[in-house]
Amino acid sequence: METAWIQVFVLTLAECIAPAGKTVCQEQELQLEFLSRASCEVALQQLVALKDESASVIVNKNRSGCAASAREREVFDSVAAVSLASKDAGEWQDPEAAAAPAASYLTHQQRLDELPDCGDANARPPCKLEGIIVESETSGEPVEVWRRDP
Repeated sequence: METAWIQVFVLTLAECIAPAGKTVCQEQELQLEFLSRASCEVALQQLVALKDESASVIVNKNRSGCAASAREREVFDSVAAVSLASKDAGEWQDPEAAAAPAASYLTHQQRLDELPDCGDANARPPCKLEGIIVESETSGEPVEVWRRDP
């Protein structure tokens, strides 16, 4: 096991939080590291949107963003080497296994493939409308619509 310099993207979120009923806020900065700029940018957008919904948080968008940086980290020859080094470090998830779709997604997809299209002339629920499963008729009963985003 060796160490090497790897590129990371540092997300900085500069915010000022005012306790309820106060007019003065407490400044703070949050920093998170990501391995790709895209992941960093998505997280930044989500955090800013979440913080904007709060009545007591002001985000300084000029001081918030994603910047490229580098960190010295341990590097491994293979996933097996990481697994071996991590066996005593607590819970370990193989990154190759994490990329596999969840079993519930596969079950949903299989059922979706088996259902007729709701637009067909004789189709009756349950049927599918694009990626949505329509479970019951619309004649007086509430329609349950289930959709799983991939």
